[in-house]
Amino acid sequence: MTWLRPAQIWRLVTINRVLIRHGLDEVVFAIHLLRPLRFLLYLLPWNWFRRVRAGRGERIRRTLEDLGPIFIKFGQMLSTRRDLLPDDIAVELARLQDRVPPFPGEVAARIVEKALGRPLAEVFMHFDETPIASASIAQVHGAVLHDGCQVVVKVVRPDIQPVIRRDLELMHIVAELAERYWPEGRRLRPCEVVDEYEKTILDELDLVREAANAAQLRRNFEGSPDLYIPDVVWDHTRRNVMVMERIRGIPVSDIATLRERGVDLQVLSERGVRIFFTQVFKHNFFHADMHPGNIFVDATNPADPKYLAVDFGIIGTLSPQDQRYLAENFHAFFNRDYRRVAELHVESGWVPADTRVDEFETAIRTVCEPIFQRPLNQISFGHLLLRLFQTARRFHMQVQPQLVLLQKTLLNIEGLGRDLYPDLDLWKTAKPFFERWMDEQVGVRAMLRGARKHLPQMLEQLPSMPGLLHDVLKQQAEGRPRREVRSQQIDDLRREIRHANRRNVRAIAGATLVICAVLMLPMNVQPLLLGLPWPSWLLGITGGLLLADVVVRAG
Repeated sequence: MTWLRPAQIWRLVTINRVLIRHGLDEVVFAIHLLRPLRFLLYLLPWNWFRRVRAGRGERIRRTLEDLGPIFIKFGQMLSTRRDLLPDDIAVELARLQDRVPPFPGEVAARIVEKALGRPLAEVFMHFDETPIASASIAQVHGAVLHDGCQVVVKVVRPDIQPVIRRDLELMHIVAELAERYWPEGRRLRPCEVVDEYEKTILDELDLVREAANAAQLRRNFEGSPDLYIPDVVWDHTRRNVMVMERIRGIPVSDIATLRERGVDLQVLSERGVRIFFTQVFKHNFFHADMHPGNIFVDATNPADPKYLAVDFGIIGTLSPQDQRYLAENFHAFFNRDYRRVAELHVESGWVPADTRVDEFETAIRTVCEPIFQRPLNQISFGHLLLRLFQTARRFHMQVQPQLVLLQKTLLNIEGLGRDLYPDLDLWKTAKPFFERWMDEQVGVRAMLRGARKHLPQMLEQLPSMPGLLHDVLKQQAEGRPRREVRSQQIDDLRREIRHANRRNVRAIAGATLVICAVLMLPMNVQPLLLGLPWPSWLLGITGGLLLADVVVRAG
């Protein structure tokens, strides 16, 4: 267990004070060292006349808001892990808002100047010191380049790294205590959750990484009628400063304004679903933070609306195997082929190989059949995945971070689509993607794509094919056995292994002779040579020569 430093002890005291203020005394006294003092809960004066407390989810949310931005973001991340949390807590944590008071604009200006190594006036015609938005990691300012291009400048908060490091260290300590002493600790694996959060938040500190994500998404949707990604100004982008093209649109959550502008909400909602499945199953590179605050709508043509996206700090990808299994899972679900769903989970390694498929199939059927009694436009893909993960957890399913990101994004997109158009039929919109993807993997398209991929290599080898074919047929006709083909590298490796074995034998023999010589010294064996028994001399010299030979050869 790591010893706490004074600053960490003071921070821990502050956390406990906030917990008590919000009526979470039981969390404080759940600590192993304080558990024998739980009876004090009933003796504390503030518990004598306390009114009816809010629900536990609301109390936890308020506590995280009071503890500051790092804990707020941690709560937001936890809200996506519904496979770990009770529903009431997960729903409440999803309401956490990452709104932090801005730091002074002149400080932001100095950070930009230092990062770019030039005075602000040389880079921008105008820089607005009043921020457009402010969050826990960075804030955004408007600016105009000398060529008249309007841009936004994202600036990482000053001295944020020490704060993040301090709170992360404390989270690791608390997670370790929870895993060791909390009955639910081993099942919920808090240490892994904190590790996952640490990776996410440290990645968000690197704005060059975020800019690279934006550039990749922009290439993927170049010329698309569905989604526009702003361009990155690479000349003015550093680890703590990022400059991007400024976009203007209607926040997707402002449905009243969208209706006033006459936007076709059905088209808009279906395009949102299409964007998601295009990113997941075509590009395998998806924006994993698509909450309403990061999505805007270009309503220039209300009948043909277009999405605008910002904030690319969190990006998800899937391996080809995960893509295949996920697509087949969705396809099997909506065909109610629960046996195939269970088999896919075993084949993918998401559940242990010794899982009984028939038992898993029964559990999945029990979860899914009540859902499918509803109309398809009332079925939630995201909640279907969630229920599946919760069921699979009983069969020791390993946490899959990439699938958690996918589930979070799917819930965001689905909720967004249904807010825009309540009758959205997600399956109707998504089905063509699954069918096309399956065709590309195992159908005619897959065969044609494979032939196109290997065609240059086949053409390169084509001139030598007749000669090779003639040699093979000639050998078969003569009845000669096929020669064993061995590469020079394999021969060299085998030779080196033989040499190494010989060196080891010589080293062991030499060391043994030297040890025997030392052990024989006190035996006083005659005759003596230079005052020592001659057998000791003989053994020692022989052993020394063997060891010297090994050292020289090894060099």
